[in-house]
Amino acid sequence: MRTAVSGHLEHPAGNTAAILLELQNVHKRFGGLHAVDDVSFKVAAGSIKAVIGPNGAGKTTLFNLIAGNLPVSSGSITFLGRKIHTQKTHQIASLGMARTFQNIKLFHGMSALECVMVGRHTRSRSGFFGGMLSLPSTWKEERAIRARSMEFLDMLGIAELADVEATSLAFGQQRAVEMARALALEPKLLLLDEPAAGLNIYETAEVARLICAIRDMGITVLLVEHDMSLVMDISDEIVVLSFGSKLAEDTPANIQKNRDVIKIYLGEDEAV
Repeated sequence: MRTAVSGHLEHPAGNTAAILLELQNVHKRFGGLHAVDDVSFKVAAGSIKAVIGPNGAGKTTLFNLIAGNLPVSSGSITFLGRKIHTQKTHQIASLGMARTFQNIKLFHGMSALECVMVGRHTRSRSGFFGGMLSLPSTWKEERAIRARSMEFLDMLGIAELADVEATSLAFGQQRAVEMARALALEPKLLLLDEPAAGLNIYETAEVARLICAIRDMGITVLLVEHDMSLVMDISDEIVVLSFGSKLAEDTPANIQKNRDVIKIYLGEDEAV
């Protein structure tokens, strides 16, 4: 199955689509460890781009740099034409970037709907004093946030679970709630950190469908993932990391034939 849109992207070296995110010579050092080593690539608007590599390749560290969870040691990260590598996570989120995490992070004691409503915080205008004074405008906004959050739960097929405590749901359902919470920000760029981790084959197929549906909504997707079937099926372009450095960047078809990529995954120089 090849569900990514074909024909709207060119080879990475000659991509003419609008660039949403750009990394230039990004480094991250932890003492003597070079976790990310001179990584550069671009993400075109309207695309699904994957970052892959063996364990310890620097994938999650790279995501943390992009989202502002970690500061870069050197280099630059540009989002929507603005340098963001010196900004805080909430500032980057307010520009239109959302993310999920490899380990699901939901709030204990909250329903699925309430967890998604939290994701609308950047869209809220009432503020602390409006909530404290219980103004009519605050209640109106609260109703609007609730209704919009229900729409995202419905889009992901879990609207009937809205009132269930989120952390009591099955693992795949929790993953869907987390994705709905990220979508509640109505981002321009969605970072997905191993969205298929811990899912069975049927849940993984559903995640693939959802990611393509998100892209079709006009949201650009950058994902880190170990499931190669998922990556090859839905990605427009793939970046391969090895020991913190960019080993390759190309289309899925070319990545599958790249001998250097084959070596790091199989330890041998054979075609897959």
